[in-house]
Amino acid sequence: MKKVAIILSGCGVYDGSEIHEVVLTLLAIEQNGASYRCFAPNITQHHVINHLTGEVSENESRNVLVESARIARGDVEDLSELREQDFDVLIVPGGFGAAKNLCNFALDGDNYTINEQVLAACQAFAKADKPAGYMCIAPAMLPLIYPKGVQGTIGTDAGTASLISAKGLVHNDCNVDDVIIDQAHKLVSTPAYMLATSITEAALGINSLVKNVLALS
Repeated sequence: MKKVAIILSGCGVYDGSEIHEVVLTLLAIEQNGASYRCFAPNITQHHVINHLTGEVSENESRNVLVESARIARGDVEDLSELREQDFDVLIVPGGFGAAKNLCNFALDGDNYTINEQVLAACQAFAKADKPAGYMCIAPAMLPLIYPKGVQGTIGTDAGTASLISAKGLVHNDCNVDDVIIDQAHKLVSTPAYMLATSITEAALGINSLVKNVLALS
């Protein structure tokens, strides 16, 4: 049975992992006969968003690892415990948490960086030539993890794509039901909720990502 490591970034589309994307990913992994373990950095998330109003919740602080446990039904581990050698594949779902907590792309698109612990974990899979899948906005991290010229997608948003391309990503426009596969780096990406208008649409690309990234392992 192939083993998948998943890196989460909290709980909730506006300040953490996109919940539908994570659940669809977990389901697809099991349906493809593989297993998974979830990880998250033990850090304070950038801020807390009231998902009913979309406003920042002032004077409220939450922990990325603790919040990620909400999605994983408590079964999540500190990212410091992730060992690349224990897994065949890495998958990173999206949500604003990927662009606020795992990296700071949403805050400084011109000069963004990745959390050091997240970077080390992702680079470990890249250096070991193990397949990885990144969805939604998470591919913003790709040019900081892989060599210049790595291929990926965030969908069809030209403005967002140009910021990531400036860091070295070769961006490919991609429909919601499709994936971009970089064979040289064993890398699969899909737009997910960068384009999806329903959970059904999101599932199309996510199911394809999981299937293809497992096939590369």
